Amino acid sequence: MTITQDQTAAKIPQRVIWLAVAGAVGGFLFGFDSSVVNGAVDAIKEEFALSEAVTGFAVAVALLGCAAGAYLAGKVADRYGRIPAMKLGALLFLVSAIGTGFAFGVWDLIFWRLVGGLGIGLASVIAPAYISEISPRHVRGRLASLQQLAITTGIFAALLSDAVFATTAGGADQDLWLGLESWRWMFMAAAVPAVIYGWIAFTLPESPRFLVFKGKDEEALKVFRSIAPSEDSDRHLREIRKAIDEDKLAGQKGSLRGKALGLQPVVWIGIILSVLQQFVGINVIFYYSTTLWKAVGFQEKDSLTISVATAVTNILVTLVAIALVDRIGRRPILLAGSIGMAVSLGTMALAFGSATVSATGSGDAISLPGAWGPAALVAANIFVISFGASWGPLVWVLLGEIFPSRIRARALGLAAAAQWIANFAITLSFPVMAAASLPLTYAMYALFAAASFFFVMFKVPETNGMSLEQAETLFVPKGSAKESAKESATA
Repeated sequence: MTITQDQTAAKIPQRVIWLAVAGAVGGFLFGFDSSVVNGAVDAIKEEFALSEAVTGFAVAVALLGCAAGAYLAGKVADRYGRIPAMKLGALLFLVSAIGTGFAFGVWDLIFWRLVGGLGIGLASVIAPAYISEISPRHVRGRLASLQQLAITTGIFAALLSDAVFATTAGGADQDLWLGLESWRWMFMAAAVPAVIYGWIAFTLPESPRFLVFKGKDEEALKVFRSIAPSEDSDRHLREIRKAIDEDKLAGQKGSLRGKALGLQPVVWIGIILSVLQQFVGINVIFYYSTTLWKAVGFQEKDSLTISVATAVTNILVTLVAIALVDRIGRRPILLAGSIGMAVSLGTMALAFGSATVSATGSGDAISLPGAWGPAALVAANIFVISFGASWGPLVWVLLGEIFPSRIRARALGLAAAAQWIANFAITLSFPVMAAASLPLTYAMYALFAAASFFFVMFKVPETNGMSLEQAETLFVPKGSAKESAKESATA
């Protein structure tokens, strides 16, 4: 019997792999749309004669749209289904890509960036929820990690397409085709994956767990049998139905509300995981990358190539996480990642604490004396590797599996919204904090990385190898109606 189980565990049904990859295309759009603006910022600033503050807001406003989209995603997904939410996300991506490409003014541009943010927010919630709900337990970690792989691949594709458009036109502000500047084509390029994502959404089956919630058990069985014919579909259905009944006994009835500051404790765990993922500074660490590379002898013109290379590194380390997550578990990887991030960020704080500043015609120039330059450069790359192989993909894995079935989409939406708000806060605060003290800024990120270690150590149990219904019971307070029901069932 054991041999048979091992053999089954070693094989992933091809249809499940296809569904997970297809669901993760939303992550690709997420990464592409959030990063494509990088190559267009200077051209946009010049085109519309924007101040630094307005330019920063035009870039960051998408993050507010992301937060709103993530929050609304749960409501849409729970009422209409995961697939309709995907279709809506694809439509928002498509409209935003075309609208931004033809923007005639800064407020027009900001509006379409906000629409794109709504699409990113939807994708950030629906993809991990859908992948988790269609994946067999023994490979759920690997398949759920495809979300982060798709995000990093989208970032790489955006940076690469920006470089190709800018190089072809001779600059982001130069005309390319049909009398339109290169930066406009950078945004409109997102229309291609948006159309593909929309087409894919029409080919995917609805999540079987959502179908059970709606009382469509026969349809759910058909989906289970089509994606994993070797598994006991009837048992899966019973587990889901039991989880729903236990939620009702616990008085939850699909509500996120609880006694822990107004929310259920598991919802707070998801929110804190999301916030810590952003508060380590991953989305701003590269704001100073040009200075780092110049400090060790690279020319500024090489920064775009280096950014693309960094994106490739992100993809490679995410593949490492995918290979390990179902073999050694979630907790060991997260804990190791926290240590790597804390040490590397602390090293960067020390390095920039030794920096010398000299006035130039274009502003202050920073240089790192002696071995501090290479040390900071190595530390920055260790930070990227530590994050990309741990907290980057695994937070999405956990968010897809820790919440009770009846509240999964809404709780995931709230956690993702918190993640985007944290991203927005860090993005806006970094320039001010860096101007005041770059060493203290990196030291603060290092403290959050250290805090992430202790949070996982004391608050996040291991969920590897469990069904979604089993994993969610790990986060239920002792003495609750649901825990009592579970204990009586296993007695």
